[in-house]
Amino acid sequence: MSDASLWSPSPQRVAGSNLARFQRFVGHAVGVEDEVDYPAIHRWSIAKPEEFWAAAWDFCGVIGDRGERLVEPADEFRHTRFLPDATLNVAENLLGDATDDMAMMFRGEDGESVDVTRGDLHQMVGRIQQLMLANGVEPGDPVAAWLPNRPETYAVMLAAAGLGAVFASTSPDFGVDGVVDRFSQIAPKMLFAVPAYSYNGKRHDCLERLSDIKDALASVKETVLVEPGWLDDADDAAVITRRLPFDHPWYVLFSSGTTGKPKCIVHRAGGVLLKHLVEHVLHCDVSPNDRLFYFTTAGWMMWNWLASGLATGATLVLYDGAPTFPDANRLFDLADETAITLFGTSAKFIEACANAGIRPIDSHDLSSLRALTSTGSTLSPEAFEWVYDAVKHDLHLASISGGTDLCGCLVLGDPTRPVYAGEIQAPALGLEIDVVDSNGQSAPTGVEGELVCRTPFPSMPLQFWDDPDDVRYRAAYFDRFEGLWHHGDFVARSEHGGFVISGRSDATLNPGGVRIGTAEIYRRVDTMPEIDESVVVGQPWDNDTRIVLFVKMAANCELDEALIQRIKGKIRAEVTPRHVPAVVAAVPDIPRTRSGKITELAVRDVIVGRALHNVEALANPEALEYFRDRPELRRGDPKRGGFGK
Repeated sequence: MSDASLWSPSPQRVAGSNLARFQRFVGHAVGVEDEVDYPAIHRWSIAKPEEFWAAAWDFCGVIGDRGERLVEPADEFRHTRFLPDATLNVAENLLGDATDDMAMMFRGEDGESVDVTRGDLHQMVGRIQQLMLANGVEPGDPVAAWLPNRPETYAVMLAAAGLGAVFASTSPDFGVDGVVDRFSQIAPKMLFAVPAYSYNGKRHDCLERLSDIKDALASVKETVLVEPGWLDDADDAAVITRRLPFDHPWYVLFSSGTTGKPKCIVHRAGGVLLKHLVEHVLHCDVSPNDRLFYFTTAGWMMWNWLASGLATGATLVLYDGAPTFPDANRLFDLADETAITLFGTSAKFIEACANAGIRPIDSHDLSSLRALTSTGSTLSPEAFEWVYDAVKHDLHLASISGGTDLCGCLVLGDPTRPVYAGEIQAPALGLEIDVVDSNGQSAPTGVEGELVCRTPFPSMPLQFWDDPDDVRYRAAYFDRFEGLWHHGDFVARSEHGGFVISGRSDATLNPGGVRIGTAEIYRRVDTMPEIDESVVVGQPWDNDTRIVLFVKMAANCELDEALIQRIKGKIRAEVTPRHVPAVVAAVPDIPRTRSGKITELAVRDVIVGRALHNVEALANPEALEYFRDRPELRRGDPKRGGFGK
């Protein structure tokens, strides 16, 4: 990585940041008197985590009773409880007062435009709560939403949270099996759904699938169709916000489920709200006058992350539809139209814009835009450079990484320090992040290892649904390293105090017994003009593993022997000979989850002949067929069956 930064905040920007205000707020506890010092704040936050999270509650103005006790320690990491006596209601915190201040600005792909004030949102939530009460919804009851990224979806979540019900959502592009696999596990009492939605220039009907979903969910007492006029017959009523314990469940998030039935991860209200506020206010420098956007669906954890932005007083900008319809400038048009200050997206979207050759810096104003965040997969150094060259020079670009498991980030941005190409800037406040070897010992700077957290944090899952004695919970995070939260990322510390993620460690290649992350290969291949995108996996071969690279070609390009040799030569010269794939093959498409992540594990399972589960978790499951029975992966006669034999 280069020692030269791509961007540094001005002294004025640093001095005026929320992080600077927080450092002054906690005073002598940090041990730094003057200039903002993120490493010092972080050291204090992990040395005294109970004091840090209590200070974050106070600084961010959480509505509720914090209680006197700051932490309830436990013998096991996962049983530690922060603010054990606190009570609050997350809907009360997100809704704020019923004013004329803007809460949400919705724009649809089809041209629909709706602005929702805080007062409008209060009215909508109050009416939805009356529907829920009429159907017997009580605290702890699950409520499910099969809805797009619209204001009504947020209102359903807030209505449930106000009553103490447990919310779960997924997007309407999921098929029947995908919806039933998720919602049937939690047995919701009510289901909210839409009759149709727009995507990529087409109107997609949902009613036939909805009929099958209703038939499969026997627990549902009432299905509510969210369409024009759906609340006209509901009674006006003040919003109910019941103060509940800090650890009361807020929502269930579902794992991607590409290697089995999705896990139902139950998240605690107070812990997630507090974690999100720290990320929004301190890491992203969000303030009440900001306009906060993330391109997401209601089936991705970033939807939940975005929703919490309401608690900062900021306005949410919502978009539903294809991000590149009618062209790759669509979301940058949205940024100008709605004066977005924080623009959240995926690494895949940034790479698609770069490959499309657009330059928003030349065609758009973007004067309001102050920060851009990227997640979903590793953001390459070249993608960092494209943002600063083609989007905006004076911009805080924060690559962030965490997951559904904690509904937040382990490593993310720091608005007070420089940005370096290919690096995530900092460990999350309140979390003791480390990189360890196979024995759980800290790895030196620059040496790749497993990403772990050494200390408890308040947004650890409360539990998995229907997991007696936390057997699956423990196996998911704590079986690999005793006493450490193991996240499953292969990562190295940088010289600048940041992190470079190589890929998922469970997808890590192991040729010749040497572990190799996939990101270094993607960085070389996906920047070639002939290649649209790629997926790299390991194939068992001669009691070892060989690397197999599948490429989706750019328009009007073909994979021939000359290009294969150029691909291999580039990887050999720029990385190491160990990274060079044994096989390079072309495919028409590459499977992704609905949140845009390449499904390396599903591709690997296909080529080795393993059974696949829950392909409904994929946005394009038909793409898996391109990887079956590939002659390039057989020995000898290409017509002979078997893989790696």
